[in-house]
Order: sequence, then structure tokens, then C-alpha cells
Amino acid sequence: MPNLTEPSSSISCFASSSYLSNGSSVYHVPGGTAPSPSPPPAAPEGGTNLEVLSLSKLSSNLERLLLDTEFDCTDAEIVVEGAPVGVHRCILAARSLFFRDLFSREGSGGNRQEGKPRYVMNELVPGGRIGREAFMVFSSYLYTGKLRAAPQDVSICVDRFCAHDACRPAIAFAVELLYASSVCQIAELVSLLQRRLLNFVDKAMVEDVIPILQVASHSKLNQLLSHCVQRVARSDLDDIALEKELPQEVAEEIRLLRRESQPNESTATVDPMHEKRTKSIHRALDSDDVELVKLLLSESGVTLDDAYALHYAAAYCDSKVVAELLDLGSATVNLKNDRGYTPLHVAAMRREPAVIVSLLTKGASALETTADGQNAVRICRRLTRAKDYFTRTEQGQESNKNKICIDILEREMMRNPMAAEDSATSPLLADDLHMKLLYLENRVAFARLFFPAEAKLAMEIAHANTTSEFTGIAKSRSSSNLRDVDLNETPVVQNKRLRSRVDALSKTVELGRRYFPHCSQVLDKFLEDDLPDVFYLQKGSPDEQKTKKLRFCELKEDVRKAFSKDKAGSLLSGLSSSSSSSSPKSVEKHHKLARN
Repeated sequence: MPNLTEPSSSISCFASSSYLSNGSSVYHVPGGTAPSPSPPPAAPEGGTNLEVLSLSKLSSNLERLLLDTEFDCTDAEIVVEGAPVGVHRCILAARSLFFRDLFSREGSGGNRQEGKPRYVMNELVPGGRIGREAFMVFSSYLYTGKLRAAPQDVSICVDRFCAHDACRPAIAFAVELLYASSVCQIAELVSLLQRRLLNFVDKAMVEDVIPILQVASHSKLNQLLSHCVQRVARSDLDDIALEKELPQEVAEEIRLLRRESQPNESTATVDPMHEKRTKSIHRALDSDDVELVKLLLSESGVTLDDAYALHYAAAYCDSKVVAELLDLGSATVNLKNDRGYTPLHVAAMRREPAVIVSLLTKGASALETTADGQNAVRICRRLTRAKDYFTRTEQGQESNKNKICIDILEREMMRNPMAAEDSATSPLLADDLHMKLLYLENRVAFARLFFPAEAKLAMEIAHANTTSEFTGIAKSRSSSNLRDVDLNETPVVQNKRLRSRVDALSKTVELGRRYFPHCSQVLDKFLEDDLPDVFYLQKGSPDEQKTKKLRFCELKEDVRKAFSKDKAGSLLSGLSSSSSSSSPKSVEKHHKLARN
């Protein structure tokens, strides 16, 4: 799991800045081109360094004004996400013409709290959402002239195989900063963020380009807007999404580009009558009128599947409409649209728990994957911020919808006994077969370490001991780390061999989940948090070794408690005869063998 307390140089730092002697700043942008400021005036030897030092100290002192909670000398408040943030009007007015005009208007601070004018961020920036974290980074830039690193908990997703260089949280944070910078007329920051978002456009999924396109259109950033339009025009994003989510003129420009690039195909494949009837069904769904939908179906001859009505409802309609549409019983719940998405994939992108539950209740499969290998859980994870997933919900507080969606989908995958391969690697689904196999080998290896007899029995049932091993980091050092290479083995044969190993190990892990659920949770947490640090107890400094040993003692206690719970449960009835083999002493003994 990513460490949320330490910044990652590859994802969370939009730019670093250093002051020039003339008071301007030069920005170093990952993947971008730094602006070319005018050269500093000539200075005596050592003068430039002194000015840089002085400016850096001034920057730190000004930032302390913003962050210091012990001595509050702010003279105004800006409410962001329901919480006030103290600001100094003189600094904001000096840095931004927008704030200067705002504060100079007569009666601009009509709402007052303890004598301070109060402003609401949603009213200052009506075109887009500005979160508290983004506002604090933006404010820090106004005070110091330096752009702080993006907080990781709001700029990375919770898909552990994501590079976080173009996932939705990373994009959303940059978009929020750009909205604030554009509205407040901070030209140099707008230029910096526009270059950052240009780098996102080609890497991101087309759905994640939509927020970039929206802020580019709102802020009239023609270069960024043109790049987004070209990207969407080349994609398979359907016309309904264009109409629903983009400004009308932008959607029309994209349609025109598509017609110009494929003039014959666009006219040959469209049936005007079918399109008209489909739109009628969609309009009826927009009106929450399922009875009208039934009437249109009977009169037009178009089916719910023909109109992809369930996909449409899962994306844009109230959850009650989705449930009523499913009750008609005439829609194929796992039907894939032209983009290879099922209604559940669409619902996962929307992240509405009630819609997801309705679909699952009617037989939607959480195992179905898109053309690029993503299932509904992974779609949700790539859209969910670490803050929304890992923040503890207080009693009586409403839970985050994204987290609820992920939990629902993961429980569904674990509940389904046919979900062998996917539940074994969820949420660590990997596009690459070798990466998936490496995860499974390591997971089974650690299961054999902690629960040797139970793991052996599960492997025998799944016939995993009859397939050739794939080298993993937990493999015994007594055996060779290199498998004999068969030069006559074709890629097809190799993939078939690896796939059979994946299937056997997946079944092994599924058996473990079914009969030893608590023990499986211990393994999941171990692989997530401690691999490989705890495994190599003798590496590192004396303090690090001591910390690892303490963690291993905690792990042994977790193993003991988990096994006791599983042993007491009814699921152990068929495998209880092997329980004596997995005492903490047995685990420690095998751990010592693994280190030697």
C-alpha cells in the first residue's frame, strides 16, 4: 500500500520552484519545458545567493502566517467545503487582481464572523469544485510564490497497480488548482498547470479527459482544449456521453472531426429511425417514466438491449428507475455495449451504491472485464482517492460512497465461488500474466509458511502441486531461482503453461478464503503492509531489525487469533483435522528456515 506520509516524486509534485535574484521564479516541471525568465541583473559576487536566501526566508515567513494556528492575524475567511480558512486580504489583493477587485467592492464582505468578512469558495468559483486541500496549496502559492507538492491522500487512487501519473484523483487535483488559478487570474500558475494537464491527456482514460476538457473550455485555454478535443474525437466515447457531459459547441466539434475522419462509415451505420426511437426511450428514462418506456417498447419494436437502456439508466438515472427497469425482466443484465462495458461497469464509474446493489441483485457479474481487462472493482478503485477510502468514518457520520461501492463489489467477488482467479488477486488485478502469477506464488508461499498443513491440503485439492512453479520472491533459497528454459516452447505454449499454474493457484487461494476466511485476511494484510520487510528480519540497521521483530511477534499473535476464529467457525468442519500444524511455534520455525 502506498505510504501516505511521504511525497512521491513521480506523482505528487507538480513543480518545484527556485527564486531568481530579480524576484521572479523559474519552475521545473516534470515532463514539461520551463519558462525562460529574463536574466537577473548583474550583482556583486555573493549578492545573488544572499538575495535568494532572503527571498526564501521571506517566503517561509509569509507561509507561516497562513499555517500558524497559535497566533491568528487573519482579517477574512474563505469557506471551503463547509470549513472556514483564515486569509490576509492585503496579501491576496497584492497577488491577484481578482481578489483586489473583490475586496474593494463596497459591501463585499457582508457576511461576517467575529468581525471578519466571510466569502464562500463555491460562490467565488462557480464553474468548478475547489477542495480544501487544493485551496490550501493554491493559497500557499499566493503567499510564497512556490507550488507545494500535492498531498498524496487526495492525488492518488487506491488501485495498487496504478502509477498514479494519470488516474482520476491526480487529474482532479490538478483540475481544481487550474479552476482556482484561472478564476483568480494567476497567469503563471495557469500556464504551469496547463502544461501539467497536457501531459495527462494522452495517458489518461478517455473518461478522465472529460474534466480536463471542461476546465479548459471554462478557462478558455485553447491549446489544452484543442488537445482534449482531438483525444476524445479519436476515442470510442459515445455520442450520449458527449451530449451529457460536454458543452454543446465542443461536442459538435468532436462529432464534426469524427465525420471528417470517417465520412463513409458514419453515414452508412446510422439508422435514423432506430436512433429516434432510442432517444425517445432515453428521454422517458430521464423523466423517470418507466411506464412510458414500456409503451415505447411495445409500439416501436426496439428492445431495452437495442437501446442499451440499462447502461443509460445506470449512468444517468435515479437508482429507483434502475430498479424498476430491472423489474421489467427484459434487459440482459450483463450485456456489453459497443465499448465493451456492462451496466455494472458503467455503475462502477458512476459510483452510486444503490445502482450497483440493484444490478448485483438481478445477477450482474462482478467478474466481467472490459476490453482492457478492468473489472468493476478496479474501475472503482482507480476513481477513488486514498483519503476517501482510508479515512476512518466516525460513528453517526455518513460513509463515503466510493468506499461503500468498493466494499460491495469485493464482497460480491469473494462470495461467488466461481470467482477463483479474480478474487484471489482482487484488488491486485494485474494486466500482465506474469505479475499475476508472481502475486499468487508469493501468496501461496506465505500461506504454506504460516499454515503449512492447511495450505498443503488446499494445494492438493486444487492440483497446484502437479504444475510447474513460477519463481517468486518467497521461493525457497535451496532451489534454483532459474527455471530451465525450453527454447522450443512457443509463446502460445508458454502462456498455456502459465495459465494452468494461475488456475491451480487461484483455486488454492479460493479454497483458503472459503474455509479459512480470517487467516486469509491476515495474509492479505501481511502482503499489503509488510512484504518483504518482515520476511527479511536480519536486514537493516539494529533499530530496523528490532522493529521488524516486534512486528513479526504481532503477526504471530494475529495468526493465532485468526486461526482460533476459523477453527471455531462452522466452515472448518471439513478441514479441522489439520489444525494442529499451524501453531505460532510452527510459524516461527518455518520463518527461521526461510531466512537461512
